[in-house]
Amino acid sequence: MAKYSTGDSAGGGDGGSCELCGATSGSLTTASIAGATLQVCSACTPHDDAKKERREEAPDERDRKKRAARTVAKMHDAQQGDSTRWEREGTNYADDPLPYLVSDYGDRFREARRDAGLQIDELADSLDVPEEQLVAVEQGRAARADVGGSLIAALESELDVELAE
Repeated sequence: MAKYSTGDSAGGGDGGSCELCGATSGSLTTASIAGATLQVCSACTPHDDAKKERREEAPDERDRKKRAARTVAKMHDAQQGDSTRWEREGTNYADDPLPYLVSDYGDRFREARRDAGLQIDELADSLDVPEEQLVAVEQGRAARADVGGSLIAALESELDVELAE
């Protein structure tokens, strides 16, 4: 019998043959395969598109809901306007304002430090400042890392480099 047939060759309609593989079976089930509704045997049932979609939808739907929840949480945090994670204790910008820095201050600092033959930890010890602040200056993150103007001035003096405008 040809695949995708509509019954047995005798035309009796009770057909005991799988319309997908042609195997004779006493228990056929209806399946939607490639857009066609067929009577298939148990061996061909995994090819049922409707069952595949149901199996695949559940994890995707859960992942989508998780991503949506994370996005909502991020938006909520951003809307709260809580600046405590940006403002750390220890730097008072009114007393120690950060000057306007040249656009390539990180590169200039790195080059001057290397020319002086200093490692970041050595320079931090000599200036008595945390290494993290020097790393932030070198990476161009001085404004976000609570670096005060006094540290920029100390670096300019120590390394004879211009970092501020």
